[in-house]
Amino acid sequence: MMNPTSSVSLEPIDRLADKVQSLIAVLERTRAELIHTAEDNARLSREVDALRTKLASAEDQGAEAQGLRTERDQIRARVAEMLDQLEGLSL
Repeated sequence: MMNPTSSVSLEPIDRLADKVQSLIAVLERTRAELIHTAEDNARLSREVDALRTKLASAEDQGAEAQGLRTERDQIRARVAEMLDQLEGLSL
C-alpha cells in the first residue's frame, strides 16, 4: 500500500504560496501608495488653507482700497467746492 502523504504533489501548494507572496507585494505597494497619497493630501490641504487666507486678506485689502478711493473722491469734491467758493470771494 502506498503512503498517502508521499503521493501528494507539492506543486499546487507552491503555486498558492507564490500567489500569496504576490498578493503581499501588491498590498505593500498599495499601502505605500496610500501613505504617499495621504501625505500629498495633507500638503495640498495646507496649501489650500494658506491660499484661502491669502484670498481673504486680498479681499479685505480690496475693500479697504475701495473705501479709500471713495474717501478720496469725496475729498476732491469738497476741495473743488471750496475752490469755487474762494473764486467767488475773490472779486
